[in-house]
Amino acid sequence: MKKFLVLHGINLNMFGKRDPKQYGTLTLAEIDAQVQALGRELGCEVECFQTNHEGAMCERIHQAHAEGVAGVIINAGAWTHYSYGIRDALAILTVPIIEVHMSNIHAREAFRHHSVIGEIAKGQIAGFGVDSYLLGLRAALAAAA
Repeated sequence: MKKFLVLHGINLNMFGKRDPKQYGTLTLAEIDAQVQALGRELGCEVECFQTNHEGAMCERIHQAHAEGVAGVIINAGAWTHYSYGIRDALAILTVPIIEVHMSNIHAREAFRHHSVIGEIAKGQIAGFGVDSYLLGLRAALAAAA
Protein backbone atom coordinates (compact mmCIF):
# COMPACT_ATOMS: atom_id res chain seq x y z
CA MET A 1 0.00 0.00 0.00
CA LYS A 2 1.40 3.38 -0.98
CA LYS A 3 2.01 5.84 1.83
CA PHE A 4 1.56 9.59 1.46
CA LEU A 5 2.69 12.24 3.91
CA VAL A 6 0.65 15.36 4.58
CA LEU A 7 2.74 18.15 6.08
CA HIS A 8 1.24 21.15 7.85
CA GLY A 9 3.51 24.08 8.61
CA ILE A 10 3.72 26.94 11.01
CA ASN A 11 0.53 28.17 12.71
CA LEU A 12 -1.66 25.62 10.95
CA ASN A 13 -2.41 23.96 14.29
CA MET A 14 -4.64 27.01 14.74
CA PHE A 15 -7.08 26.06 11.98
CA GLY A 16 -10.60 26.45 13.32
CA LYS A 17 -9.52 29.35 15.53
CA ARG A 18 -7.49 31.54 13.16
CA ASP A 19 -9.20 33.87 10.68
CA PRO A 20 -12.22 31.73 9.71
CA LYS A 21 -12.92 34.00 6.72
CA GLN A 22 -9.66 32.82 5.11
CA TYR A 23 -9.34 29.32 6.57
CA GLY A 24 -12.84 28.16 7.51
CA THR A 25 -13.88 26.65 10.82
CA LEU A 26 -12.53 23.11 10.53
CA THR A 27 -9.81 22.18 13.00
CA LEU A 28 -6.55 20.58 11.94
CA ALA A 29 -7.74 17.28 13.44
CA GLU A 30 -10.89 17.44 11.30
CA ILE A 31 -8.86 18.18 8.18
CA ASP A 32 -6.52 15.28 8.93
CA ALA A 33 -9.50 12.95 9.48
CA GLN A 34 -10.99 13.89 6.09
CA VAL A 35 -7.68 13.37 4.27
CA GLN A 36 -7.10 10.02 6.00
CA ALA A 37 -10.66 8.90 5.19
CA LEU A 38 -10.10 9.74 1.53
CA GLY A 39 -6.83 7.83 1.66
CA ARG A 40 -8.64 4.71 2.90
CA GLU A 41 -11.23 5.16 0.15
CA LEU A 42 -8.47 5.42 -2.47
CA GLY A 43 -6.53 2.48 -1.04
CA CYS A 44 -3.51 4.33 0.32
CA GLU A 45 -2.11 5.20 3.72
CA VAL A 46 -1.95 8.83 4.82
CA GLU A 47 0.17 10.13 7.68
CA CYS A 48 -0.27 13.73 8.81
CA PHE A 49 2.35 15.83 10.60
CA GLN A 50 2.28 19.42 11.88
CA THR A 51 4.97 21.49 13.52
CA ASN A 52 5.77 25.11 14.28
CA HIS A 53 9.50 24.35 14.23
CA GLU A 54 11.31 24.62 10.91
CA GLY A 55 14.04 22.16 11.86
CA ALA A 56 11.45 19.56 12.90
CA MET A 57 9.75 19.96 9.51
CA CYS A 58 13.06 19.41 7.71
CA GLU A 59 13.78 16.34 9.84
CA ARG A 60 10.33 14.89 9.06
CA ILE A 61 10.98 15.42 5.34
CA HIS A 62 14.35 13.64 5.69
CA GLN A 63 12.55 10.78 7.44
CA ALA A 64 10.03 10.63 4.58
CA HIS A 65 12.94 10.14 2.18
CA ALA A 66 14.27 7.27 4.27
CA GLU A 67 10.79 5.72 4.55
CA GLY A 68 10.22 5.83 0.81
CA VAL A 69 6.86 7.60 0.87
CA ALA A 70 5.05 7.71 -2.47
CA GLY A 71 4.31 11.43 -2.32
CA VAL A 72 4.07 14.52 -0.15
CA ILE A 73 1.23 17.00 0.18
CA ILE A 74 2.45 20.16 1.92
CA ASN A 75 0.87 23.31 3.24
CA ALA A 76 3.93 25.02 4.64
CA GLY A 77 1.97 28.05 5.84
CA ALA A 78 4.08 31.20 5.94
CA TRP A 79 7.22 29.09 5.32
CA THR A 80 5.95 28.75 1.74
CA HIS A 81 7.16 32.24 1.01
CA TYR A 82 10.65 32.23 2.49
CA SER A 83 11.92 28.90 3.85
CA TYR A 84 14.76 27.78 1.63
CA GLY A 85 15.59 25.19 4.29
CA ILE A 86 12.25 23.44 3.81
CA ARG A 87 12.49 23.88 0.05
CA ASP A 88 15.93 22.26 0.01
CA ALA A 89 14.75 19.39 2.23
CA LEU A 90 11.83 18.76 -0.14
CA ALA A 91 14.20 18.86 -3.13
CA ILE A 92 15.91 15.75 -1.75
CA LEU A 93 12.73 13.78 -2.44
CA THR A 94 12.22 12.03 -5.77
CA VAL A 95 8.46 11.65 -5.34
CA PRO A 96 5.63 14.01 -6.32
CA ILE A 97 5.26 17.04 -4.05
CA ILE A 98 1.91 18.79 -4.14
CA GLU A 99 1.72 22.26 -2.56
CA VAL A 100 -1.67 23.10 -1.08
CA HIS A 101 -3.23 26.13 0.59
CA MET A 102 -6.65 26.56 2.17
CA SER A 103 -6.91 30.16 0.95
CA ASN A 104 -6.11 31.58 -2.46
CA ILE A 105 -2.63 32.92 -1.78
CA HIS A 106 -2.69 34.82 -5.09
CA ALA A 107 -5.68 36.89 -3.96
CA ARG A 108 -4.07 37.92 -0.69
CA GLU A 109 -1.18 40.13 0.40
CA ALA A 110 1.59 40.53 -2.18
CA PHE A 111 4.19 38.70 -0.07
CA ARG A 112 2.00 35.57 -0.24
CA HIS A 113 2.06 35.46 -4.05
CA HIS A 114 5.54 33.93 -4.24
CA SER A 115 6.28 30.34 -3.26
CA VAL A 116 9.83 29.06 -2.88
CA ILE A 117 8.34 25.54 -2.87
CA GLY A 118 6.47 26.01 -6.15
CA GLU A 119 9.63 25.55 -8.23
CA ILE A 120 10.05 21.96 -7.07
CA ALA A 121 6.39 20.99 -6.63
CA LYS A 122 4.50 18.94 -9.20
CA GLY A 123 1.68 21.45 -8.79
CA GLN A 124 -0.14 23.85 -6.49
CA ILE A 125 -3.77 23.79 -5.32
CA ALA A 126 -5.03 26.87 -3.49
CA GLY A 127 -8.27 28.48 -2.42
CA PHE A 128 -10.56 25.50 -1.90
CA GLY A 129 -10.43 25.11 1.88
CA VAL A 130 -10.16 21.49 3.00
CA ASP A 131 -10.79 20.41 -0.59
CA SER A 132 -7.31 21.74 -1.43
CA TYR A 133 -5.93 18.91 0.71
CA LEU A 134 -8.29 16.33 -0.76
CA LEU A 135 -7.48 17.38 -4.32
CA GLY A 136 -3.80 17.37 -3.35
CA LEU A 137 -4.00 13.76 -2.21
CA ARG A 138 -5.74 12.76 -5.45
CA ALA A 139 -3.07 14.60 -7.47
CA ALA A 140 -0.23 12.99 -5.51
CA LEU A 141 -1.74 9.52 -5.97
CA ALA A 142 -2.18 10.07 -9.72
CA ALA A 143 1.36 11.45 -10.08
CA ALA A 144 2.84 8.52 -8.12
CA ALA A 145 1.15 5.91 -10.33
